[in-house]
Amino acid sequence: MDSISPNFVEDPEELLDQDEFFTEEPLEEENQELFEQYIFTADPGQSLLRIDKFLVSHIAQVSRSRIQDAAQADMILVNGQPVRANYRVKPGDEIKVLVPYPPRDTSIIPEDIPLNIVYEDQDLLVVNKKAGMVVHPGHGNFSGTLVNALAWHFRDHSAFSPDDPRPGLVHRIDKDTTGLLVVAKNPEAKTELSRQFSEKTSQRTYQALVWGRVEQDEGRIDCPIGRSRRDRLQMTVCQEDDPSCKQAVTNYRVLERLGYVTLVECRLETGRTHQIRVHMKYLGHPLFNDERYGGDQILKGTRYSKYKQFVENCFTLCPRQALHAKTLGFRHPTQGKSLFFDTELPDDMQQLIDKWRKYTASREEIV
Repeated sequence: MDSISPNFVEDPEELLDQDEFFTEEPLEEENQELFEQYIFTADPGQSLLRIDKFLVSHIAQVSRSRIQDAAQADMILVNGQPVRANYRVKPGDEIKVLVPYPPRDTSIIPEDIPLNIVYEDQDLLVVNKKAGMVVHPGHGNFSGTLVNALAWHFRDHSAFSPDDPRPGLVHRIDKDTTGLLVVAKNPEAKTELSRQFSEKTSQRTYQALVWGRVEQDEGRIDCPIGRSRRDRLQMTVCQEDDPSCKQAVTNYRVLERLGYVTLVECRLETGRTHQIRVHMKYLGHPLFNDERYGGDQILKGTRYSKYKQFVENCFTLCPRQALHAKTLGFRHPTQGKSLFFDTELPDDMQQLIDKWRKYTASREEIV
């Protein structure tokens, strides 16, 4: 029997953004109950068996009562139709199940985690997030997050409330994306900064290394984004009349062409989940080493073993999608003055780009 590892989702019907997906759009209240999603295909030789017994035998550490509750809530689908717990599994059945995850204490524990603070005053803080750091606690990441670090940093700051479901957060970036984030230190600052992000008056640019030669020096991608129906861990460009999708606009500019890859700057008008990663893939230029969107494969170049080894070394050098939130601009929430921040590329991306520069310089035919 074939199975797919569980995906953890926050909403059983809409399959909304998971905790691993960090959007830069203003944060909305979400259903905080987590669900485990499993997908199975019954073997051709599968004997007739009650589906509750079938699932208990195929899902680790799940009780029969939890399975029965899921069936009662129409969260068990066989061939696309909800079934009750006494349904008998047949050969070839396609089974999808959402099982409520056991409740968990969601209180935020302050942790003494170093932060790269770019700016701080009485109302806000700007931090340069490192790769691999999840922004907000969620399933599988209940500690070691940016919020845990902020709770420690602000432990003596009376206006910063760790009881807030998302203390201080105005926007977010993906776990393996590096770069600038602004954090509000009091409710008034959070309200004003959230308004700026909502009204698109904030300024954000990213730098990304993408596969292939981007021919146009600059361009604008205005394509709605929604969750993929084939892979719920991915976002995708979709039709404008699809009500489940949201408008997404990315402006890009070529900074440097490096043979089989291109360094681009992306300026966001909206902030959808995985927006740059999805839009650049849509153009035919997935981000370098972006595992989720196919950029961890050799998409351009030669078939020579030396080139293959070169790219593998590049993957090792920057073991994540090559994306950095480089600049951030907004108006100070209480003082009204314009603030603008710029940060250097992280070492892994800078070394990656330098490696491609050296490779390209030695091969004039691919410039």
